[in-house]
Amino acid sequence: MLFRFRGGRLQVLLAHPGGPFWAKRDEGAWTIPKGVAESGEEREAVAIREFAEETGFELSIVARNPGRAPLALGEVTLKSGKIVHAWAVEGDLDPDRASSNEAEVEWPPRSGRRILVPEIDRVAWFEPAEARRRVHPAQAAFIDRLESELGVRPAAAPER
Repeated sequence: MLFRFRGGRLQVLLAHPGGPFWAKRDEGAWTIPKGVAESGEEREAVAIREFAEETGFELSIVARNPGRAPLALGEVTLKSGKIVHAWAVEGDLDPDRASSNEAEVEWPPRSGRRILVPEIDRVAWFEPAEARRRVHPAQAAFIDRLESELGVRPAAAPER
């Protein structure tokens, strides 16, 4: 999870999944850049690789302190049973310059027709309260843990 401070306020970078299934979904649909480990691949290496694949930016280039160890944010379990491990790194990037790899999906479901879609269709910076609204509910814990690690007081949630 990439984070930065703007005007003294914490912001986190979230990614919106691409493709027709996610096109009209917003709240609860966003995610941290993440992916599946290949055989023998270290989890932290997966996070670095997936960040590059899903944003088009090498983490070593956008990180503010590239030699500094990432902050471990632990793990969460999604409803699907998938376990997601996360780390946080301070850095910056221009969301308008982000580009994602593509993935093949069956669309419409059970049609047998395969299409290529961007794995991530956009990334954006959010302050923690707004990020919690938009991110997959289980992943909101990563934002809480990041605030705790950084000693940032949680802001009140925005009015809906």
